[in-house]
Amino acid sequence: MTVPVFVLVSLFGGVGAACRFLLDSSVRSRWPREFPLGTLVVNVSGSFLIGVLTAAVATTSPPAYVIGATGFCGGFTTFSTSMVESVRLARAGDLRRATANTVGTLLLTLAGVAAGVVVGQWLGG
Repeated sequence: MTVPVFVLVSLFGGVGAACRFLLDSSVRSRWPREFPLGTLVVNVSGSFLIGVLTAAVATTSPPAYVIGATGFCGGFTTFSTSMVESVRLARAGDLRRATANTVGTLLLTLAGVAAGVVVGQWLGG
């Protein structure tokens, strides 16, 4: 019996969300400052993984790509939380950190996905 892709996307989304919680909690326990580094680490690493999956398996195994990128990475990354954290910082009057979080998230996630594509191309041959 074959498990439908949408079921696997849902399951991997849950696994991704649990991994996000664990990684974010781990970073926050080591970085008890106002800047939301845990969310940034989650989003950059998730973007890197999406880049790897895009280059390594998107064309050779579309179901694996959908399960990994949409399921796992969709549950793992959290850009909405990043923006909420930026607004929270701005409302608290910390415009420097709010701007750094917003711009840093954009630039570092783009760099992460680009690096992931390079690694994925290397892995995919």
